[in-house]
Amino acid sequence: MEIFEYAFFRNALAGLVLVGIASAIVGTYVVTRRLMFVTGGITHACFGGLGFGYYIGINPIIAAGVFAVASALGVEWMSGRQRVREDSAISVIWALGMAVGVVFIFLTSGYVPELNSFLFGNLLTISSVDLWVFGGFLVLLLGVMSLFYRPIVACAFDADYARTINLPVRLVNGMMIVLVSICVVLTLKLIGIMLLMSLFAIPQMIAEVFTSRFKPMLVLASAASLVCSVSGLFISYWSNVPASATIVVTLIAVYSVARLLSSLKRKSHRNKRQADTLLSNK
Repeated sequence: MEIFEYAFFRNALAGLVLVGIASAIVGTYVVTRRLMFVTGGITHACFGGLGFGYYIGINPIIAAGVFAVASALGVEWMSGRQRVREDSAISVIWALGMAVGVVFIFLTSGYVPELNSFLFGNLLTISSVDLWVFGGFLVLLLGVMSLFYRPIVACAFDADYARTINLPVRLVNGMMIVLVSICVVLTLKLIGIMLLMSLFAIPQMIAEVFTSRFKPMLVLASAASLVCSVSGLFISYWSNVPASATIVVTLIAVYSVARLLSSLKRKSHRNKRQADTLLSNK
């Protein structure tokens, strides 16, 4: 328990709790709309913002946020108004963001010390300011989900039906894609570009083993994200390995166990039905 005496560990733990809940909420929406590839494009487009921020000397997180929101809205605009296939639009944004980032980092004088933190994550660098920002975003996200829960779910599951009942599908989807972009940027410092996708997908995969309804999936994904993230942080401390990678391995291990238990349960029910059928025939 002596680890709790250190402020950096307490900040890392609090940051995991806040961002774990936020990423579970956003990730459930992303998985429901099948936008994981879009999230990957936004994530890699952030690299362009990081490079640009370092080059002109501003906060790289702010620059990454601008690039993330612009890339997300760009994908929506290209796929909606310009009739470009969504996967093609994402590929363009993905490649452009990475290319711009590489160019500006190459042009930046000197060494960029924090680049590895954004690529691979460093939980132990979370500050009190980061926690306030994470907390503010989580409050905003929870407020939006509470006020617009039904339109968000309707647009996520069936956009055509949502249009028939006069819901502003484009506005709702645009609002959510902006929130997705902000969540991506805020989690960059937590687990990095390379491992960000796992926090948006694996908790939802764990929840899908047990339910296919939106609200229960939201709750289960949040619980899985919190438990696995906190467990991974403690395991990384005890084993002296990077926390972000340990969290991903923990998530995958829990998902594998959940799938195994679900498979065994289905097999048990199937064997029971077969036995009941044989007994009834006799």
